[in-house]
Amino acid sequence: MLIRPRRLRRTQAIRDMVRETRLAPSMFIYPVFVREGKNIIEDIPAMPGQKRYSPDKLPYILEQAAKKKIGGVLLFGIPEHKDECGSSAWDENGVIQQAIKISKKEFPALTVIGDVCLCEYTSHGHCGLIKNNSVDNDSTLEILSRVAVSQASAGADIVAPSDMMDGHTLAIREALDANNFQDTLICSYAVKYASAFYGPFREAAGSAPAFGDRKAYQMDPGNIREAVKEAQLDIQEGADLIIVKPGLPYLDVLKTVKESVYVPVASYSVSGEYSMIKAAAQMGWLDEKKVALEAAISIARAGADIIISYFALDLAGEFY
Repeated sequence: MLIRPRRLRRTQAIRDMVRETRLAPSMFIYPVFVREGKNIIEDIPAMPGQKRYSPDKLPYILEQAAKKKIGGVLLFGIPEHKDECGSSAWDENGVIQQAIKISKKEFPALTVIGDVCLCEYTSHGHCGLIKNNSVDNDSTLEILSRVAVSQASAGADIVAPSDMMDGHTLAIREALDANNFQDTLICSYAVKYASAFYGPFREAAGSAPAFGDRKAYQMDPGNIREAVKEAQLDIQEGADLIIVKPGLPYLDVLKTVKESVYVPVASYSVSGEYSMIKAAAQMGWLDEKKVALEAAISIARAGADIIISYFALDLAGEFY
């Protein structure tokens, strides 16, 4: 006897009970831009609804993150002073270090992640030191290690190197261990593509490269086997968690990487993804909240354990 499969009429309670992919506030990480100065809360035109905060104003947004019980915050620093080597990035009194200290003082239970990169801090906007008009991988590793140690010293629970230099995870792990920060975790941007979806972020952080592009050290969007290799290498070097970035355009990559590694995998739903949804919603072309939720579910369905999203606070507050 042939049994015809049925789509049963289900109540909302039953649909919730049998749902295969579930979201929770603790899965979400909220990225926050912190700029040097005082008494600053300013809009980011390319990212409606997102703002830059000076360190003294940071508790305003951190309180919302803590109340909604999201997994944590990812802090990006925007200094007033930039130079060729990005020295503000490891200044013990730098903007990111101030932000981390305030975050842990005011909300000690909130997980604080520091972005480890140089692009926001260098005058040329690249993620590493420049030699002969190109990024020099090996000399950059020492600088990145200093940045990571300075953030750990300020109280960061996790450091997240986003530079895509070869060997950065090992260099940072060794530096953290040598400075008695064995418990500081590394969440590596192991799989970071040279994507056009980063445009709004670069405006928000003032991190667009002054010359050339980042294709020499970020990944080719056409490659997927390389993503598995990069993820496995970073794990071998000591990464506790890894990130696949961007999110929605790379769900196939996320799924493949997730099936190939044994550590938690995060997906970064980047600024371009956020701004597209916002722009379409402002035009009345789609329902912002429903689309943001559906996008997050698709990322979780593809395998993400953690979702880094500018919608994190909205999702945690509205959909659980």
